[in-house]
Amino acid sequence: MTTKVEKSIEVQVPVSTAYNQWTQFEEFPRFMGGVREVRQLDDRRMHWVAEIGGVQREWDAKVLEQVPDQKVAWAATEGVTNAGAVYFQPVDADRTVVRLHLEYEPEGLIEKAGDKLNIIERQAESDLRKFKTYIEERGVETGAWRGTVDNGVGVGTPGVEHAAATRGDNGSAGVSGKAVAAGAAVAGVAAAGAAAAAKRRSDADTDDRPATTTTTDTEYLVTEVEVVPEPGTAGYPHRPL
Repeated sequence: MTTKVEKSIEVQVPVSTAYNQWTQFEEFPRFMGGVREVRQLDDRRMHWVAEIGGVQREWDAKVLEQVPDQKVAWAATEGVTNAGAVYFQPVDADRTVVRLHLEYEPEGLIEKAGDKLNIIERQAESDLRKFKTYIEERGVETGAWRGTVDNGVGVGTPGVEHAAATRGDNGSAGVSGKAVAAGAAVAGVAAAGAAAAAKRRSDADTDDRPATTTTTDTEYLVTEVEVVPEPGTAGYPHRPL
């Protein structure tokens, strides 16, 4: 069963500035939670490294379609099952709407638990807000790639069928959805995607409040639910938290 996430945000920069910044995939860790590195292998391929719940995950993604000032579409090629697109629409000369469409397939107990808590949707909202802050504070892009990727035909908004070859890893090779944000995310996220169930510590851990499920703009802390990994997946054999 697949999950779809659609989010948008308005940024106070021209469409070319917003688009140009998004083509700088190696800059994604500056505004995508959990993403440690995005390495551009060539004009179409990227390698992602993320830290999810203290565990490092890696996967590959490929740009399926890229149209300057309009669209970046991607699909995972190894380690995860996710795909989607980011669209850029000018409002006026100095304002742009950025729309993220992400489709992913949770695999394994950890990702399915995170999916039920809507963690990917919340992470997508957080990453878009951080992208807005990042580009508006700079005012100019850090770089640009104005090439086109189209394979001679538009792919629309890719779904997980475009990442079918990555199915069946039960979450052992990557965490669905974050790139995305990734991509992100992502182009990724794609993105972008990662973080189906990120358990992270924050400064709030030091006070006397009872443990609860807590959300902020940048962190999603789950302290009441213990998820036992399946045999053959990362984190098995299980050790109590």
